[in-house]
Amino acid sequence: MKKKSKLWNEIKRNRQLYILFLPILIYFLVFHYGSMYGSVIAFMDYKPAKGFLNSEWVGVKHFIRFFQDPYFGRLMKNTIAISLGSLLVCMPVTIIFALLLNEVRNSKFKRIVQTVSYLPHFVSLVVICGMIKVFVSSDGIITTMLSALGIVEKQNLLMVAEYYQPIHIISRVWQVMGWDSIIYLSALASIDQEQYEAADLDGAGRFAKMRYITLPSIVPTISVMLIMKIGHVMSVGYEKVILLYNTTTYETADVFSSYIYRMGLASSYPQFSYTTAVGLVQSVINIALVTISNYISKKLKGSSLW
Repeated sequence: MKKKSKLWNEIKRNRQLYILFLPILIYFLVFHYGSMYGSVIAFMDYKPAKGFLNSEWVGVKHFIRFFQDPYFGRLMKNTIAISLGSLLVCMPVTIIFALLLNEVRNSKFKRIVQTVSYLPHFVSLVVICGMIKVFVSSDGIITTMLSALGIVEKQNLLMVAEYYQPIHIISRVWQVMGWDSIIYLSALASIDQEQYEAADLDGAGRFAKMRYITLPSIVPTISVMLIMKIGHVMSVGYEKVILLYNTTTYETADVFSSYIYRMGLASSYPQFSYTTAVGLVQSVINIALVTISNYISKKLKGSSLW
């Protein structure tokens, strides 16, 4: 009873904050937790006309079918390759960008660089993908530059399966680098300036201060961000994939989400139960990865999500 009274007093004292939080809570309850009930159709031969209660229960039939599907290996390989590739490239580049930007002393130039780097985040993904297609077309600027250096032949790079993943990953760096750097810049701004003053007295240079003060100070932030990103390793967004891939690049471009879209929505005979099962497999792997990475981070660095 005492705990309930304490909780109620806390809510009354900060009621404005809880009122602001209420729409977010309702959104997650309705669109994230409430919709989880629909996952039950993964264990049914779901027919919209029959509904949840009258559709035939088939157990793990759809899961077994997916694991035996000849596309399973390709989907797993491509999803992991694109997601891990994006993680291993985007995160270090973002951190380096934030560190370098933090060293800029000209505030006007710093604001201009930040604004320009944020722009791709606010541009529609359809527009971004349209720009990518133009850049890597047979006479696009990127294709022309790379062919002049003898790296590629002068052709539409998106029509070559082996080039899809590098294009996807490198273009993602362009999309997220500026926006993702905000969290690191915030962490950098919270570092105690007295540490830098003490380092100056010891004659430390900029790179020494970056190595021994700046980086160690943002390691907890990096650890948390890494755990969160590992939790999305199997969740490569289908939007960019379906806007860029084609039949010639399925071999390296097809991922879990695009397969779910193609089989569950774009097919002449939508397979709702089967694609829900595929989505559940994807979610379970993500949960396992984030739990393992959280445990490892807690043991090694002492920082974790929970």
